[in-house]
Amino acid sequence: MKMIQISNEILVEFKERMKLGDDEDDNLLRILKASTEDLQAICGDYDINTSERFKELVFERSRYAYNDVLEYFSDNFLTQIVNLSIAKAMEENDE
Repeated sequence: MKMIQISNEILVEFKERMKLGDDEDDNLLRILKASTEDLQAICGDYDINTSERFKELVFERSRYAYNDVLEYFSDNFLTQIVNLSIAKAMEENDE
């Protein structure tokens, strides 16, 4: 698996969405990275910088992690997780 890099643009976009200031950047980067890694392991090797659907899912998982309710994420976003997994499997099958 490749090394996950979260760009400043992604961080800023997430902070704006969550209405957060600059005092939590390190924590937010850790959360975004963990969410990206977890979802790549489940859904496939998506790039957060190029897939809006994947980025949206990473942001949602990160929001749940930030608010200490991560245990509810998978159940609440199962449809999106499965859809991304299927799309990646079909894409890889076509190659």
